[in-house]
Amino acid sequence: MFLALSSGIDRFNAVIGKAVIWLILASLLISAGNALVRKTFAVSSNAWLEVQWYLFGAAFLLAAAYTLRENEHIRVDILYGKCSRRTQHMIDLFGHVFFLMPFTILMAVYLLPYVSQSYQSNEVSNSAGGLILWPAKSLLLIGFLLLIIQGLSEIIKKIAILRGVMEDPHSATQETEGIDAEAAAASSGEGQK
Repeated sequence: MFLALSSGIDRFNAVIGKAVIWLILASLLISAGNALVRKTFAVSSNAWLEVQWYLFGAAFLLAAAYTLRENEHIRVDILYGKCSRRTQHMIDLFGHVFFLMPFTILMAVYLLPYVSQSYQSNEVSNSAGGLILWPAKSLLLIGFLLLIIQGLSEIIKKIAILRGVMEDPHSATQETEGIDAEAAAASSGEGQK
């Protein structure tokens, strides 16, 4: 039952993560168009700048859960990479339970009134011609909510892997990265001889 829930969360965040990739392209096109219009016609718009920021922010915030799902998040790898795969899973589980979940839940709790107040007051940017702010603030809340459910999925998967109920979905990736690192180290060592 829990693995089915985890699988559903993974699919949901994968759809969102793959969809928001296009927001980067849209942000880039708006940025280029805005620069072209500004240089050609000496006309600029704060609204277009803010749309560009909204799109880039949305891509970053909404894809964070997908990044966690794909095990592509940033980690300090000094000791982690030298540990056995089982120890890595235990470290990940500890990190998810004691750091990721409390932080994301705390952020969501603090963001609820922040977004609500912005929505109720129809808060607008201080920039001349700026946009309403509650959609951007809502993206913060949605991003953290997606991270909460993906964190829950990761905890379920780590427990299942440690109990031997589930295969490690990233074991081939970890082994390939380890082989690539060893090959790079070996080739750099040969070049120095």
